[in-house]
Amino acid sequence: MTDIQETLEYTLYHDGIVHSYSKHLPAPGADLPLHVDGAKAPMINPIAVSSVTHAICDQVYEHASKGRLVLTLGGDHSIAIGSVAGTAKAIRERHNDSEMALIWVDAHADINTPQSSGSGNIHGMPVAFLTGITKAPIENPDIFGWIKDEHRINPSKIVYIGLRDVDIPEKKILRDHGICAFSMHDIDRHGIGKVMDMALDHINCGPGQEGMPIHLSFDVDALDPYV
Repeated sequence: MTDIQETLEYTLYHDGIVHSYSKHLPAPGADLPLHVDGAKAPMINPIAVSSVTHAICDQVYEHASKGRLVLTLGGDHSIAIGSVAGTAKAIRERHNDSEMALIWVDAHADINTPQSSGSGNIHGMPVAFLTGITKAPIENPDIFGWIKDEHRINPSKIVYIGLRDVDIPEKKILRDHGICAFSMHDIDRHGIGKVMDMALDHINCGPGQEGMPIHLSFDVDALDPYV
């Protein structure tokens, strides 16, 4: 961080702490798997993930609402529930209720619902919660109940890049909601430059177009399938 600030002369807003969010975690043994009606597997660590992503959302919003570019680094891709939600809320407030586009670079679609997920791991569900395709489970409405319309993303303004491993239920969700997706096959065929042009054109951010704010969410497994 210091090197970036001194070498590039950026103004950084950071408290110098790598946050563990331990204060947002439930007591040991309290975060039981949540059995959702119609699900193949229970949701794993639902209270912890909901609570931590809510805290991330508030932190991101605090900076994004001031017009700052927010960079969030973390563990699995479930943290994007917080980072995307916080940015989306700030964009709506700063840009007269306008929507934000989302470019999701990942080997996986991460758009399973609690009902379609074969594992119950929430890191495979963030886009479903962010779009409202799935919402707080009736079995426990506090789980992601903090996500409101102001936090959500329009499925028509999402572009996937680098998909390599998509579950069959996810393919149906993508098709049913008309979500734009480019696989690694598309990148190999067209080249990353052309794919980016098509992605930006889809969300009205291409050359000569007015465009809209973009949130980039990147999972390292898009680069390395063994991660």
